[in-house]
Amino acid sequence: MSPASPTLPRVNDFAAPVAQAPPDVPATGSAGEPAAEPAAEPAASDRPARGPSLSPSRAADFLTCPLLYRFRVIDRLPEPPSPAAARGTLVHAVLERLFDAPAPDRSPAAALALLGPEWDRLAAAEPELTSLFADETERAAWLAEARTMLERYFALEDPTRLEPAHRELAVEAVLDSGLRLHGYVDRLDVSPAGDLRVVDYKTGTAPRADFEARALFQMRFYALVLWLSRGVVPRLLQLMYLGNGEIVRYAPDEGDLRATQRKIEALWLAIERARAAGDWRPKRSRLCDWCAHQSICPEFGGTPPDLPSAHGAGQADRSGRPDGRVREADYGM
Repeated sequence: MSPASPTLPRVNDFAAPVAQAPPDVPATGSAGEPAAEPAAEPAASDRPARGPSLSPSRAADFLTCPLLYRFRVIDRLPEPPSPAAARGTLVHAVLERLFDAPAPDRSPAAALALLGPEWDRLAAAEPELTSLFADETERAAWLAEARTMLERYFALEDPTRLEPAHRELAVEAVLDSGLRLHGYVDRLDVSPAGDLRVVDYKTGTAPRADFEARALFQMRFYALVLWLSRGVVPRLLQLMYLGNGEIVRYAPDEGDLRATQRKIEALWLAIERARAAGDWRPKRSRLCDWCAHQSICPEFGGTPPDLPSAHGAGQADRSGRPDGRVREADYGM
């Protein structure tokens, strides 16, 4: 796939190991003295109530189908685990743990050796995952697909030449309107010059051109949050598609991020209007094939449950990670 931007920074700019702390997290206090201990976390009862919030996953839900957003955020309907989502979680976990090892030890064999322990950990935390497979043969075939994705990762980059500043980084920023933007970045690299690269692993395949903009919206969302919270525009956004071994790279600028903020604000206004009117219209698409709620969707002859009594405007998006999120990559987004 061709790069998403005609002018990109050199990927090798991020290849040198990064030893320093990220720009907004000083390692020492003034005059080189050790940094002071952080203040104690306030008790839950003392914390101020949080206002409305939005993550890129829930923004994608509303763009895909307002009724899906309602089911996940307003109704909070449970969704059964799926093999694709579980595989995405497993591969992400392995790639996160891989960087715990010293750089010379980050080999394909080391990554594959993590598959079993990480699956055991995930299955212990979520026992329902074990019900995904009819028998051991089916589970073995599923694990083989995860192994193929990990091997594909090593064909895309060399982790022995990287030292990520953060993995599974929680990011957030509050707009002037009071809307809190939040999410989790799979990996944040910081070059020796202080440039930021936002990396997201996708266990699906690279999307067609008409879906590529949707995938990049998630990355621009993260870039906007980092810009607002750190005062730095990320130099490179990188989507790594492990389903077919392609990389999409984009170099944003302030104009891109201002446009992204306007889009998010307009999207939130649409969400508030839908909530105030109780009007969550379904939108049929090929993504319906993966939806867990077809049986109660009007597009498929179903009837949604009555709206909860408390569903006023301003309800926060409490989607979390790590986080149990449905990984958009597995659904071609």
